[in-house]
Amino acid sequence: MKNYKIKIVKGVFVLCSLFSVLLAQSQELQTYIVEAETNNPEIQALELRYNIAEEKVNEADWIPNTEFSAGYFVSEPETRTGAQRARFSAKQMLPWFGTITARGNYSKSMADAEYVEITIAKRKLAMAISQSYYKLYEIRAKQKVLDENIQLLETYERFALTSVEVGKASAVDVLRLQIRQNELQQQKEVLEELFIAEQTAFNNLLNRDITTDVEVYSMLEIPTEDVLINEEALTLNPELLKFDKLYESVSLAEALNQADSNPMIGFGVDYIPVSERPDMSFSDNGKDIFMPMVAVTIPIFNKRYKSISKQNELRQLEITSQKENRLNVLETALAKTISQRNQARIAYKTQEINLKQAKDAEEILIKNYETGTIDFNDVLDIQELQLKFQTNQVESVQLYYMQAAIINYLIN
Repeated sequence: MKNYKIKIVKGVFVLCSLFSVLLAQSQELQTYIVEAETNNPEIQALELRYNIAEEKVNEADWIPNTEFSAGYFVSEPETRTGAQRARFSAKQMLPWFGTITARGNYSKSMADAEYVEITIAKRKLAMAISQSYYKLYEIRAKQKVLDENIQLLETYERFALTSVEVGKASAVDVLRLQIRQNELQQQKEVLEELFIAEQTAFNNLLNRDITTDVEVYSMLEIPTEDVLINEEALTLNPELLKFDKLYESVSLAEALNQADSNPMIGFGVDYIPVSERPDMSFSDNGKDIFMPMVAVTIPIFNKRYKSISKQNELRQLEITSQKENRLNVLETALAKTISQRNQARIAYKTQEINLKQAKDAEEILIKNYETGTIDFNDVLDIQELQLKFQTNQVESVQLYYMQAAIINYLIN
């Protein structure tokens, strides 16, 4: 009973340690994503575009320029009160009630659409960083597998040398084991070149020095159970919300079009200085002329506004069709991603079984060596199978988390 309790405590400790490691690794990846969102030039460009769109909201609060005019009579017209010398005018046109508000609402809706673009770009960037990170993990994990197999072959090589000394193996067996080690060392060096290339791509996503070292997970395992996926959350994906914002902006554009089709009202004043008549004396002699004015613009030829209304109607239909099509694309992508994630789990479990059986075969070979009989052809075959199964396991883990990154983009 005491030993049983000790095993339980050890099991809980291992689970807690594993959870702590996974949590730390998740936080590490999240740190990279936050850094990328801050430094990535594409995100910065989109944020600047959003700032421009926000500034257009302030731009919308405008009225037509005030008109000033002045004229001088070359030939002064005579009136009863005197000669008119010049003419000064000022006029201000004002849009119809609600036009400025409609213009501001439309500009605000366009700014909201630009903000959704930022959200989409950040999600895509997070997915790209995660996938690149898992590729780096795959390369390092394969290198670790190769190191283990090289060490295993070195052990077999010592067995072979001992067997050669007692006449139970030939030098050819030793050479074959050494050749196999050289092949694995070559694969390891090739993987290092792949790591450098992928590390460059990863650092570029973070917009930092491409030679910066990236520390990857020391261990990744496929969880025993998958988190339940709420496929209805797909409808909240920013790629679909973008179409809602565009549809709303077209509705507000139509409201602005209707406001623009209303008349404009103008107010002004004319001032005409008048010279006194020297030959006459009366009360209004030389009295200046001051004339207030009211003006109205009437859109009699309004085909333009009718055409814009028709265009807005067609644009809304287009946006609705685009959204339906994009939803179909995302649903297909989600289904394929879930399928590939499940395939990765199946493959991982299969390789786990195969690897255990290969280990059992290896133990049998070691026992045979202890009894004096060992076939180094079988040794190489078993080693090759172990390497294959271990590599496939690493690829399954990488595939699982690559698909998890896509699912996170689609529904989270």
